[in-house]
Amino acid sequence: MTPGSPTQPSLVSRLRALLPTLWTLLALLAIGSGWAMFEHYRHRPLGIESPQTLEIQPGDGFSTITRKLQEQRILGWRWPFTMLAAFEGQTGRIRAGEYRLAPGLTPQGLLDQLIKGEILLHRITLVEGWSAAQVQVALRQHPAIRPTPDFDWPKLMASLGTPDLSPEGQFFPDTYLFARGTTDQTLLRQAHERMRQELASAWATRAADLPLRTPYDLLILASLVEKETAVADERAQIAGVFVRRLQLAMPLQTDPTVIFSLGADYSGNLTREHLLRHHPYNTYRNPGLPPGPIALVGRAALEAAAHPAPGQALYFVSRGDGRHVFSDTLGEHNRAVACHQRKTCQGSPP
Repeated sequence: MTPGSPTQPSLVSRLRALLPTLWTLLALLAIGSGWAMFEHYRHRPLGIESPQTLEIQPGDGFSTITRKLQEQRILGWRWPFTMLAAFEGQTGRIRAGEYRLAPGLTPQGLLDQLIKGEILLHRITLVEGWSAAQVQVALRQHPAIRPTPDFDWPKLMASLGTPDLSPEGQFFPDTYLFARGTTDQTLLRQAHERMRQELASAWATRAADLPLRTPYDLLILASLVEKETAVADERAQIAGVFVRRLQLAMPLQTDPTVIFSLGADYSGNLTREHLLRHHPYNTYRNPGLPPGPIALVGRAALEAAAHPAPGQALYFVSRGDGRHVFSDTLGEHNRAVACHQRKTCQGSPP
């Protein structure tokens, strides 16, 4: 070098000066690559080929949950999903329950589903016209409902605040959604509350001058309508016949009450002996309404009982096809019975 000329930095010195910048660039590249892989993982479908069910019990920790997911081959490695949950601070917010995991679900979607508690809901349908015994059988046979040991109707009715009432007709027929492990009594309480609301609504809007003293009377009448017909446009007509008979102090003479009184003794055929049998529910022998409802009652039957159709008919008989023939007089009724029950029609059937 020429004396007095500026000192030129060596190549090594230059490289050393660039090292911090190089490390920063490498770190940024690594972070960017890692983040890209992380984003790819969280939004990539898990490979679920058909719907699967995951059950998380109360008290299951996050490691237990990921182990279940791995055992069901929903997760391959557990640690990426653990990192995802830890990154979002959600490892302690998973809700217990039964989950349906659908094809196309991503790790992020799975985590969101578990955090929100979007559990699988089962369903059961209580059917119009069912007896309390049929309700109990349906609840007992449903695999997702937890049965109450030593189930007892009187105890349940007492817990509902109606210890003196029969369970018949006390539950609203509808489809109910529930989580696995829900008890039969929980569902019955829900159905009872629905019935209480529906009955109160029908009673509040009932027609004037009905021969009914209480909402319970309305429920009883609606249960008779429910059992007599499934034809929508006949319900109000049948309710009208019953209301007029009550007003005239005529026996209701409705077969479903006799069938109800026979219970397990009913073999499918009503006889004259059955109609003469002494029983509180036999409306051939006892005037007025029976002591209680005889079946589950839907909204349509409640509305029909609350708003019976006007008219003069005091009788009806089944045509054998689900519909009925209505008559104003006993003579007309006897001819309709002869035609449709005894098959002795002359000319066009009434």
